[in-house]
Amino acid sequence: MKIRAILKHGALAATIFAVMTVSASAMKVMVVISKVTQHMTVSIDGQQKYDWLVSTGGPGYDTPSGTFRPFRMEKDYFSKEWDNAPMPYAMFFTAKGHAIHGSYHIKRLGTRASHGCVRLAPENAAMLFALVQKAGLKNSTFQVNGGLFDFGSNAKVASVANPKPFRFFWEANKPKKSSVKDLAKDAKKKKLKPIFAANG
Repeated sequence: MKIRAILKHGALAATIFAVMTVSASAMKVMVVISKVTQHMTVSIDGQQKYDWLVSTGGPGYDTPSGTFRPFRMEKDYFSKEWDNAPMPYAMFFTAKGHAIHGSYHIKRLGTRASHGCVRLAPENAAMLFALVQKAGLKNSTFQVNGGLFDFGSNAKVASVANPKPFRFFWEANKPKKSSVKDLAKDAKKKKLKPIFAANG
């Protein structure tokens, strides 16, 4: 077990060293997080390099969607709000305290389980931390995709500018009967459940 741990930490150290030796001139880091697939992709200068499992906010603890610029980094951070929970390699991207950080709840990765932050395996968080540190905050972008009308891994959000996801959903699911009485009777007969699960 000790040998395996040494090899694991050695491989991580080698990877971080490789990251740190990459030229920082015009280096740009793009991090895309999908709340639909619970995956994160990391691209350097437009080329995707990594694809990792994450945990975004669980029910009642939404991770905000949008495009953000990280503004603060803490290698060893403990959450004052959540009983000093460890948040290694934290990279904060909202004023409310949302961050991408390492988590020791490895088994929960791939599911919505956080209090709003974006959790990563500690070794992946360390690699991302090194990348962002090398590129600089102003050259790093965090994009969080996810919303009520998302479909597929691209997680496109319906809006006035992009109404297609909502229109397609409505066309596929609109009621065939216009009578309220008929709708209620039909729902009772089919024991319909709510269409949308809680959004994290």
